[in-house]
Formats: sequence, C-alpha cells, structure tokens
Amino acid sequence: MRVLVLSDIHANLAALDAVLADAKELDYETVWCLGDTVGYGPEPDECITRIRLLGAVTVAGNHDWAALGRMEVDDFNPEARRAVLWTRDNIGAENLAWLSSLPSQPLVQGEFTLTHGSPRDPVWEYVLYPSTATANLAFFPTPFCLVGHTHVPALYVAQSEDQKASLLRPTFGKPMPLRGGTRAILNPGSVGQPRDNDRRTAYAILDTDALTWLPRRVAYPIEITQAHMRAAGLPERLINRLAFGW
Repeated sequence: MRVLVLSDIHANLAALDAVLADAKELDYETVWCLGDTVGYGPEPDECITRIRLLGAVTVAGNHDWAALGRMEVDDFNPEARRAVLWTRDNIGAENLAWLSSLPSQPLVQGEFTLTHGSPRDPVWEYVLYPSTATANLAFFPTPFCLVGHTHVPALYVAQSEDQKASLLRPTFGKPMPLRGGTRAILNPGSVGQPRDNDRRTAYAILDTDALTWLPRRVAYPIEITQAHMRAAGLPERLINRLAFGW
C-alpha cells in the first residue's frame, strides 16, 4: 500500500494543495495525517475540509488541542497565542467536531505507529535529537513510528530497541529503504510551515509493501498564504518566516 504521509499543515491551504497536486502523480492509496492540521495559518476550515474529504487517518496535535481549548494558550509564545485565539473563531462547528474526535494517543496501522509529538508524549514532546529518539524506542510496539511536530524531515534508525538511534537526513525525491530488522522513527516534515531553512513544503510517500520512504519537497505560492494571513490580521513574524523556512 502506498501512503501519503502529511504533518503540520497549519492551515496553509496553498501549501496543502501543492502537495496534493504533486502527490497525485505518485499513485497513493490512502492518507495518514500526523496532526496540527490547524494553527498559525489563515485557512483552518478549508484545510480541515480537505483532510476530511481525503478520508485521512489523522491524530491530534498540540495546535489542534489548543483550537479546541484543551490546552492553555499560555503554553504558546505570543505570536502562536494570537494565532490560536484567531483560529478558535474561524472554524465551523462541523469541523470543530471533527477535530474533537481525533485521537491524542498513538494509532497503530499495521507495522506503523502514528503520533504527533512522540510515542511517550503524543501531543507535546519534540523528537529533535537521536537521544530523544532512543528514549522513545521502548514506547511503541511496531517496527516503525511516524511523528511530526518538529517541522523538520528526519529519520532516526536503530537496529533494535536496546541500541541507540542514529539520525539520517532524508534524500528528497529518492526512496529510502526501511530494511528488515531495524526500528525507526520517521518524520515527513511540515506541509504548511517548514523549519529546516527550506521554504518548500515537505511530505513523504510510504510504501508499506516495499518498505520504502520517499521524502518529497515541492514549491508553493507562499505569497498567497502571506496575503491571506495579513488580511486576517495574523502576526507579521508568522507571515515572514514562511519565506525563509524557519
């Protein structure tokens, strides 16, 4: 099965549409979304609707929780806090109900565990370093775990649960084998707000039969998202960072 793996869309419709157009040529069969469909960006309702229509298997992220009032806004920096409060006022009741239905605990899909932050702290912990990945190996039962939250594409690979995980940077556009016997934590990066100094949107195609991970980058019209953010009165810092990928 070929899976379109998305994460951290962050209400950026132009970025999401660019990903869907690019992925259309890759014959994916289903969609897994690793959380934070909303937050930061100007089109929360539109992005939720896209993901719902795709029938995506989706988990909740911290910004999804914040939009629902399940997380204190004081947990966010001032710009993110303003975006959370704006988002709460700009999601329809039906889409809020969908957000509310999303699981906050990891989901198992065959050999893959899906979560937003990490398997041991699904909504909030960032897997940014090999040491954090190593500490999380004992917290998922499957060979592979898919995470988001950091907005940085990465693969953390270990030969077994009792070994240290090593960081592998993805090779975009080239399938990466997930060899038998290894355990790995995989992050596709962010659709709507990349933070690895590459402004292009990021996602991945997972082939669960061939056990390959295909990282992808695609350009999108950032100026459209920025114009919509300004029209919505969202913070200028959040608008500017899109152009630099940080």
